Amino acid sequence: MTSEIESGVRENSRITPPNGIGVHAEDTKARSSSESIRELPSYQSSDSLSLEERTTRDYVAEEHKIVETAEDIVHQVLSVEDDHTLNPWTFRMLSLGLGLSIFASVLQEIFYFKPQTIFVSSVFLCVIAYVLGETMAKILPSKGVIGSYLNPHPFNMKEHAAITLMASAAGQAALSTEVLAAQELWYGGYPSKTLGVFITLSSQLIGYGIAGLLREVLVYPTRMLWPSNLPVSTLLESLHKDKIGARQKMKFFYIMFIAIFVWELFPEYLFPVLEGVSIFCLANQKNIVFTNLFGGASGNEGLGFLSLCFDWQYIASLGSPLWLPLETLANAFVGYIGCIALFIGLYYGNLWRAQDFPFLAQVLFTGESNGTFYDVYNQSLILNSKMEIDPALLDAQGLPHFSATYIGFLITSNMGFTATFIHMLLWNFDDIKAGWTWAKLSNLRKMFELRTYKFWQNQESPEDRLARKEADPSLDPHYKLMLRNLYPETPLWWWGAVVVISWAVGLGCLYGMDSTLPWWGFLLSTALTFIFVLFFGAQMGITGFGFNLQPMCQMLAGYMFKGRPLANMVTLPPSMLITSLCFSYNALMQAQVLASDLKLAQFMHLAPKTTFFCQICGCLVGALFNYVMMISIVDNQAPILKSIQGSNIWSGQSVQHLAIAWSMPAELFSIGGKYEWVTISLLVGVIVPIPFWLAYRYTKRPFFKYMNLSIILWYMGLLCVGINASITMSFIIGFFSQWYLRRRYPELFVKYNYTASAALDGGTQVLVFILTFAVFGGNGKSRPFPTWAGNPDTTKHNLDYCMVNPATSS
Repeated sequence: MTSEIESGVRENSRITPPNGIGVHAEDTKARSSSESIRELPSYQSSDSLSLEERTTRDYVAEEHKIVETAEDIVHQVLSVEDDHTLNPWTFRMLSLGLGLSIFASVLQEIFYFKPQTIFVSSVFLCVIAYVLGETMAKILPSKGVIGSYLNPHPFNMKEHAAITLMASAAGQAALSTEVLAAQELWYGGYPSKTLGVFITLSSQLIGYGIAGLLREVLVYPTRMLWPSNLPVSTLLESLHKDKIGARQKMKFFYIMFIAIFVWELFPEYLFPVLEGVSIFCLANQKNIVFTNLFGGASGNEGLGFLSLCFDWQYIASLGSPLWLPLETLANAFVGYIGCIALFIGLYYGNLWRAQDFPFLAQVLFTGESNGTFYDVYNQSLILNSKMEIDPALLDAQGLPHFSATYIGFLITSNMGFTATFIHMLLWNFDDIKAGWTWAKLSNLRKMFELRTYKFWQNQESPEDRLARKEADPSLDPHYKLMLRNLYPETPLWWWGAVVVISWAVGLGCLYGMDSTLPWWGFLLSTALTFIFVLFFGAQMGITGFGFNLQPMCQMLAGYMFKGRPLANMVTLPPSMLITSLCFSYNALMQAQVLASDLKLAQFMHLAPKTTFFCQICGCLVGALFNYVMMISIVDNQAPILKSIQGSNIWSGQSVQHLAIAWSMPAELFSIGGKYEWVTISLLVGVIVPIPFWLAYRYTKRPFFKYMNLSIILWYMGLLCVGINASITMSFIIGFFSQWYLRRRYPELFVKYNYTASAALDGGTQVLVFILTFAVFGGNGKSRPFPTWAGNPDTTKHNLDYCMVNPATSS
């Protein structure tokens, strides 16, 4: 087995696959390594070369080698070697891990209430942890008793990885804060603040427990690569295994970091026109068609087609285009073009009375005109004292209306939801079938045997586990290496205990806050979360794409809990059954993030129990500070959060979709209702992947296998809300990086691409953090920059000088 490991080690190789990591990466046709070598000008026969020349040639050939499959990546891009003597348990790890967890959680909650939701970069957290860790290693005492505790050894890779994992677990916006914010803004105020804290903690930890229980499917196999980890993994190895290269990369990082930090002051505060420059709107500032199609620098303004964005905060809002896999980018671009065509067709075809309402909006509208446009629906007028819909009040007020573009988003989102199941079953059945082993008759019988639950007697020995795992060719070599080094595995019952305790605490909170959610609904929603984590987690692990289930879940919730908006927010049924926003959708998102981090820990060969501790701490710290920051933002920015368009700094677009309409789906979305296609689309989504599968099966043309309908359909609803001027620029940068630079200049790509991504994310996010409290009103008092040509009066023009839509501004 040693030779197998040694054959996988590539000490000088830090190569990223040029074709992207996608669902069908193993079938991607690329040039062979020999073809790549022949393209080198200095290629010669080995017979005519000296030993030094052959070594140089082999190194260059390795640098030019095109990596095709996930197996190639884990062997060639990431070193399959481990120093199990490295100790992650230091004062630096604990202090920096907790400190960066607080920073990441506060920053992510701020980003959640932006016109376009932005995500804290794990690569950035990794680089900041490196800078701070190396600084502490130099300045802290290293001798004597104090030194042995504070600074026992140089800052090492496993210490660094543990800090990054803790901060990453904390840097996720707890979606319970979304529900609690909606209750404060529209449904009569917060529940008990104590209950709010515990419901936030429990909803975060349930996802972590589920990720751990499914790690045999989502983490251990080689195919579950989790592409978003590649920048972090290669960066960690580069920083700690090649000190000379690390100094060069850090110098480049500092230059990029400072440059973007200074630059972002302009689009963020001094010169916000740079958020979206539209040549079309500058040419014609009084054309509402131009606003709808080409505008997009202001919240809910337009589709931003061909706009140029110079604000990295929004360019990287869906994930940095510098690491998003090429296959995912290609499918996303197809969906983006389809979204523009769909939304323009819906609005100017006046489907569902589209032109009676704003072009882009998530709020509900009445059917009564105020003279020119339709008013925002007053949800409180149809609720009784129990926060349930009163039929008599509903008859008097009338049913609400949606904007046509938001209905378009719901349709494509629902289609993409069911398409995901079919796509994964057709193309990736072997990758997910292990998740169903529990349903075998033999395993079901074991569930009724007492000895199954005597976990202290049922621990598999390391030798037996190693022998069983070595025989499985699908497992990641990094995982097998950890088994050979005898890292103690985290017992399965630890993960189960996290789920059970979190579920019990959550159930108590739901009854304590009078959520109107029955216990059986909560139990069923938690159980079904496993299915969604299995399918959608596996898709994200392979493609890097995370599907948004929330809108579809909200609609279907009403069929189970008709007339209960608060239960709807806590309970959301998926595919005619029930799941929940707090405890199922949130658990799904958290499980995906933490499964990705479990894979990162596997790549870094971090002991499983260390990983467990770091992620639990990160979840707890992150949830607490998410909650505190949400309270501050909602208290200080409530009027803006309730408005249709918001501002270029704050927006309620992330919470406005928690509307009361989801509590009356029979009237709105059932067959015969005015939005019946929202429901019919679930069936259509089952059908659309099948023709592509059949076409590939009979023609074997790669095009049909390359198309992922789940990704395409989700992106076909992408532009329904927020700031859209950045999308074109995001694709331009992404294709330049993942296609042109990756293929033509692989050395530059490997050396600088991910470092540039970290610097751009880091400089931008640090500046946004400072500006939020200094001038944007994060502490309650805002200091807007004076109006001038680069910061126009948005009551007269949008930021890109497109005409203001009167329906949106009313």
